[in-house]
Amino acid sequence: MRVAIITGAGSGIGAAVARRLAKPDARLMLHGQGSDAAGLSRLQTIAGECEKAGAKVGTSTGDLAKAGTASALVSAAREKFGSIDWVVHAAGFADRRGFGELPREGLERAFAVMAASFHEMTSAALSDLKRPQARVVAVSSFAAHRFTPDSTYPGSGSAKAALEVLVKCLAIELADTGATANVVVPGFTRKDQGLTGALDAAAWQKVASANPLSRLAESDEVAAVIAFLLSAEASHVTGVSLPVDGGLTLI
Repeated sequence: MRVAIITGAGSGIGAAVARRLAKPDARLMLHGQGSDAAGLSRLQTIAGECEKAGAKVGTSTGDLAKAGTASALVSAAREKFGSIDWVVHAAGFADRRGFGELPREGLERAFAVMAASFHEMTSAALSDLKRPQARVVAVSSFAAHRFTPDSTYPGSGSAKAALEVLVKCLAIELADTGATANVVVPGFTRKDQGLTGALDAAAWQKVASANPLSRLAESDEVAAVIAFLLSAEASHVTGVSLPVDGGLTLI
């Protein structure tokens, strides 16, 4: 039995990871912000799909930007399922505001959701994670690695860069226990139907050809790499930032 916490589980990569892990031996605590009815409905739909696949599922909502939300998520997972084996931090958002237009509160929120909540969550779970079967995977972004005149994300990109540093530090701390911590770095990834993120529909069509493979990634393609990093086969992989971007960061 594996107990997993997945943030950002209501859509996109987080939802795809939940579906991939949903098996009879899985215990999944799915987190979504749940700030509106639509978001809560999406989270509940994913939970239902995972239950149909045989997994035991719990859900949790709350704003990860607020101190205490991430540690409460760990407590809820332990109370429902026991010790935590896996953490997948897929929560995040893209902020396209330029350097001069980005207010301090925007930068602070990006860091709070993507980096600070990860630190809080994994710190709260640290005693469980210091075991050979434990795995931590965080979802970063090409925005922390690729900078062009028409594509910079100073808010979310810098928060993802901070997240990557935290993961590498955690990997070192966990190394003598046999546990691992890694990062996947997606490029432009297709949004769920009805969701556009920081780009409009026309812009998504344009960026689909921005990488050498000339197409958007599917969420499940990124989830497949995450599932590998969670597996026993990846037991000697730790501290890496693995691009899953169709070659976007090559150019």
